[in-house]
Amino acid sequence: MGEDHQIAFLLRESAQPGPERRAAALKGLGRIGRAEHARVLAGAADDPDPAVRAAAAQGLARLGVPEAGEEALPLLMGDADPGVRRRASVAATRLGLGGPALPRAFARLLADPDHHVRINALDGLSALGVPGDVTALAALLGDPDPAVWGRARTLLYRCGEDPAVRAEVMRTARQGTGAARARALEGLPERCTERLLDSLLTALHDPSPAVRIQAARRLFPVERQQVQGKLVAALRTEEHPEVAAGLLRGLGGVGDERVTAPAVRWLRDPVAGPSAARALGTADPGTAAPHLRTALTDKTFSPHTRAAAAAAVGSAGRWDAVWLLLSLLDDPDDVIRAGVIDGLETLVENGLRPWERHPVAWALTGHLATDDRHTWRTRNALDGLTQALPDVRRLADNAPSGEVLAAALSLLDGDDPGDEHTRQDVRRFLLRLDDPHEPVRYEAVLGLERWTEAGGSLPPGSEVDRCRLAALTEDASPRLRQAAARLRGLLDTGPT
Repeated sequence: MGEDHQIAFLLRESAQPGPERRAAALKGLGRIGRAEHARVLAGAADDPDPAVRAAAAQGLARLGVPEAGEEALPLLMGDADPGVRRRASVAATRLGLGGPALPRAFARLLADPDHHVRINALDGLSALGVPGDVTALAALLGDPDPAVWGRARTLLYRCGEDPAVRAEVMRTARQGTGAARARALEGLPERCTERLLDSLLTALHDPSPAVRIQAARRLFPVERQQVQGKLVAALRTEEHPEVAAGLLRGLGGVGDERVTAPAVRWLRDPVAGPSAARALGTADPGTAAPHLRTALTDKTFSPHTRAAAAAAVGSAGRWDAVWLLLSLLDDPDDVIRAGVIDGLETLVENGLRPWERHPVAWALTGHLATDDRHTWRTRNALDGLTQALPDVRRLADNAPSGEVLAAALSLLDGDDPGDEHTRQDVRRFLLRLDDPHEPVRYEAVLGLERWTEAGGSLPPGSEVDRCRLAALTEDASPRLRQAAARLRGLLDTGPT
């Protein structure tokens, strides 16, 4: 059957009594029909059967004749059947329809009970570049479907220069409810905080935890005693773990001693516990230390809280911090080990006591060789600890893995040409230029770069090494190619 015969058949079917046959015919016309058949599809917009009306909208979208849908599709977008509204809203966007009727039709669909239709309405308004109904659009920030509220937030942002949009978002931030208010507060720029100040202080006691979280977040940077006092008071009465965690994070960061008692209260909570531990790390050491020690050593606390307590012990830096953390460096839980290493890193950065340096160096270099889950975290804790260099050099000569070898090479400073050990490090870097592991080759090149920048030069007879560097500028790794090119440039302009 030729195409003309198929079209003739479909036209006859579109007038049959059975709705299933009419619907199938209209879909077929959308696939193979021509522009002159658009009137048949548009005429089916008032068919008594919803399946036929939906097929008419689908057919119009497929046929691709915008003029045919200008009147029919806005009407179908107000249909009583959600399936018809869904097809019609998709068709209107696909055909790129314009005109004043279309934004109004899409705006009505913003409050549609069918979330697919709400999504289509937002996509249609986005294609037109207009907000539609600003009140309904802002209300969709509270929609339970991320596909809906995410699109609504994007469209509000795109239309942010519209005074009506700005006013409605501010109104929602001040007077909205639940998720809509929280997301409005989250999306507004920081410069709006001053205008919202009174409503933010009230929002600290809003029924919605999400609103309380966003209100607190915006208030933390406000450096006023009254505001800080309100935040502390909110923390004292807060009963929701996620809100308490946010308050503890914000207030703990400024070292407010009034946070200590609430932090102790929340320490056992698996959600707020980590934030409570971090807050205690900035509190008075004499008050916080016994609570941090308990949280760190008591296995009934959550691993994340124990890890945060370990890091906080390092921040507090009490006399027994090193020995307490070293005793847990080999804990079987990855999360706890990470916190312990972070705590030791802080202690190293702040300066160890003379009798602590070698024990920490020995423990961390041994850990570097055995804990493949935290290789680079351990490496960072060792950075600057000169007492570790002998063991680090041994790892650079005989590491158990490529990652450990790369980490060891990165700890060799290579910035003192007068140091005999450093000159030996240069030979280590040169030896590893052909290593099969990319991180090793990369750290070897960076080590040579540090050496050259400090005024050092390659050993005599290094022509082969220069050829190896030239080969690395063609390596598959972009970062390695760039580092090798930089090093060649330094060698060409510096001493040889």
